Amino acid sequence: MSDKTLDSVHHIAITVQDVAKAVEWYTEQFRCDVAYQDDTWAMVQFDNLALAFVLPEQHPPHIGYAMPNAEQYGELKPHRDGTRSVYTSDPFGNVVEMMDDQSI
Repeated sequence: MSDKTLDSVHHIAITVQDVAKAVEWYTEQFRCDVAYQDDTWAMVQFDNLALAFVLPEQHPPHIGYAMPNAEQYGELKPHRDGTRSVYTSDPFGNVVEMMDDQSI
């Protein structure tokens, strides 16, 4: 087994047309807590992962990773929920968010 510290998947972001309805449906169907919510996006926290609901015109669907060296991918931008991250794409065009694990 390696001593390497692994990065972690923090959240998966999916696009929805109505953030409030998405929060309502998911919190009624699953055991999860609302971690953050405003008019343009929300995040619900499960035991092992968070799920973000984003409006298509505000945020791209993506996978968010928590890591200690996120700034190596570009300038970290602050978000309304207090986290800091930078968006980039993998070689196949999938959007990934590199989050500063100290801001989570």
